[in-house]
Amino acid sequence: MKRIACVVFVALAGIASAGAADPPSIFLRPSSPVPFWSWTGLYAGVHVGGGAGFTRFNDPAGPSIYGGNVRSPLALGGAQIGYNWQIPNTSFVLGAEGDASALGSDGTNTCFASSGFVISANCLVSQTFAGTIAARLGYAVDSHARTLLYAKGGFAAMHQDVEATTNGILPVRESNVSSTRIGWLAGAGVERALTPAWSLKLEYNYMDFGTDQVVKPATFRQVIPGADAYVAVPAGLSDTRHMTHAVKLGVNLKFNEDSRATWKPSDSEYALKGPIVAHGAGAVVEVGTRAWYSFGRHQKDLGGINLSQNLLVSRLTYDTSAASGEAFGRIDTPDGFFVKGFAGAGRILNGKMHDEDWVIFDATVPYSNTLSQPVKGSLAYATFDVGYAVFRGPNAKVGGFLGYNYSKDSNSAYGCSQIVANPDSVCVPALQDTTLVITQDNQWHALRAGLNGVVTLGNGFSLTAEAAYLPYVQFSGVDNHLLRTDVSDTVSRETATGQGVQLEALLSYSFNPAFSVGAGGRYWAAWVNNSAYVNIFGTECPCQTLPSRSERYGGFVQASYRFDGLK
Repeated sequence: MKRIACVVFVALAGIASAGAADPPSIFLRPSSPVPFWSWTGLYAGVHVGGGAGFTRFNDPAGPSIYGGNVRSPLALGGAQIGYNWQIPNTSFVLGAEGDASALGSDGTNTCFASSGFVISANCLVSQTFAGTIAARLGYAVDSHARTLLYAKGGFAAMHQDVEATTNGILPVRESNVSSTRIGWLAGAGVERALTPAWSLKLEYNYMDFGTDQVVKPATFRQVIPGADAYVAVPAGLSDTRHMTHAVKLGVNLKFNEDSRATWKPSDSEYALKGPIVAHGAGAVVEVGTRAWYSFGRHQKDLGGINLSQNLLVSRLTYDTSAASGEAFGRIDTPDGFFVKGFAGAGRILNGKMHDEDWVIFDATVPYSNTLSQPVKGSLAYATFDVGYAVFRGPNAKVGGFLGYNYSKDSNSAYGCSQIVANPDSVCVPALQDTTLVITQDNQWHALRAGLNGVVTLGNGFSLTAEAAYLPYVQFSGVDNHLLRTDVSDTVSRETATGQGVQLEALLSYSFNPAFSVGAGGRYWAAWVNNSAYVNIFGTECPCQTLPSRSERYGGFVQASYRFDGLK
């Protein structure tokens, strides 16, 4: 969304201008060491990040046999302002902070599926804004009190749009609600002072917005199984529960400090702009390998021609686990520019696929949901970024970057069993799990803009964090329903564009100045609902709508080696 793109651009431009506004000569002026420094003071800053919202729909007709929970991946960007008070002669820090974030978000899932003889609905949830007001309690853990670990709690607000549409039938039966919810938050984070005025923070927030009600749209119930015989079911009310998980990477400026000041120059402190301290004029190169164990989810919503994307005739959802290995590298030049990237490949180890259909076989089956298991396949990916580190020194590298990400995955789904108790539906009797039924090949191209920080925490530990907004994502896919005999071409080609977010954090330990190992987490998400169409079974356009959503997340371990002073 344009709001997120503008927020990210302003955030990166603000950080860059803060460093670029002063000539390098500021490092030549005499300066005395700061005799005492504390976290006390007013501050403000910007942040970027992402996460996911979760909305649970409770069907008044009874528990859902499938679905009922909508997961909405989100990107965020915004600003914060706060005040810290460090209790004199202690390491404890009390504070209060407020922030506001523009959100880009989109998620759908099946809802109100209390029975296979009821035509269920598609529920869409999209968050557009979030704000928080919270108290912070922190503890400065290192000898200079420049690394702050903190917890926070308070109030949160979120604006979201919810739409529920009964699938597979015309005229459209839907309900819409746009509301701002008030709730509570709990979170934790780490903040590292880069200079007396500037700091970098990585923070996690859980926000709970309680329960409200949305309208469950009118639908139909089949009264004679296997026949086109239905009775109307009027609209009703559904209780919905809303929760959000968010990760924010931000930079703060403390107002009661000189924004150009540095710590006393030494091998163990930081510099703001200018030459890298104590590392000569050469480049710093880091190379290494990683092993990533991840979980993935890919969802495709098949709608009609010239109709709303939220009125579906079918949906396929893949949930998989995978293991991959990758090589990575980073080069930091003496003048602050850096290039970095990685490339990896692996295998999809296991998974499952749900294929849902609404009002099929001449309306004799209101809802079908088949389960295919296992899902096997492969994945590959690569990322390349170019950036500028505004804050840099032997123990800090923080700056913005622009880049490109490519990924692809191939999925093969085996077996087919019906989870809806309907003897007239698909995959009755079931197919064995050695029968290949559907394949799905996906390719993603994405532009990246983000913030990257690497800071030393002390005692050999360092923290690397990165948040990237994907302002443009291009998706192409190929679906093959191998067992279809009622069509001349079993292959469907898919295309769409949209946006996304990618997050990463790593805690590493250095055994010596060159060699380190670490462990971290990664989250990738993209949702493509612009120009989202499929040439279903080889047909020419006008095409059916096919908005798609993809997530991959998991943990990784790595080992790296660093070369200093290369020329």
